[in-house]
Amino acid sequence: MNTLNLIIKFFVDCGWFIFPSLFIMSLGVAIAIERTMFLNRARSENRKVWDQVLPMLQGGKFKEVHSLASASDSAIGKILTNGIQRLQTARKREDIDAAMEEGMMEIVPRLEKRTHYIATFANVVTLVGLLGTIMGLIKGFTAVASANPAEKAEMLSASISIAMNNTAFALMVAIPFLLIHSFLQSRASEIVDSLEAAKITFLNLAQRLVHEGAAPAAPQR
Repeated sequence: MNTLNLIIKFFVDCGWFIFPSLFIMSLGVAIAIERTMFLNRARSENRKVWDQVLPMLQGGKFKEVHSLASASDSAIGKILTNGIQRLQTARKREDIDAAMEEGMMEIVPRLEKRTHYIATFANVVTLVGLLGTIMGLIKGFTAVASANPAEKAEMLSASISIAMNNTAFALMVAIPFLLIHSFLQSRASEIVDSLEAAKITFLNLAQRLVHEGAAPAAPQR
């Protein structure tokens, strides 16, 4: 029996409980792919914009930074835009920090969006697999109760083997899902940390210019 036949037999033996498990797995995989692509793109865009604006910030070219950041859809562009706009009316570090933190509060939920579903799916698919196993065992014991005594051991062994397939499949889905959830959380935290670092750098540069008497020029609206 080749590998394909073994796989087909495995799914057939699982019974109809395999279908909700497959549906949950499909949803989880789709979310995992979408979130991975989103976070990779967000990290790449943030890095690209930051590499462009950092030399401008160091040179006190806040008007140019504002033009570039406001034209960008990146998370760091949103934060920098909020900070520079607040520089038009305030010079205190706390005021500028509050404006940039407001941008962070809008960005963080977007980075973490739908990620928690993957951990939920891992738990649900495990429970569905366990339910399939229990129902399979009930069906097997019911059949054995009315079977020929000589066949009971063989039938019971086959029933248990088939019932366990549901739990086995559920664990094969749940374990990778938990690892993927951890990876996505780590990637989102990494992006948030980089945004916090960029915010602190911006605040330090802005305050340095203010203390040196060369306050950044307010961007034109």
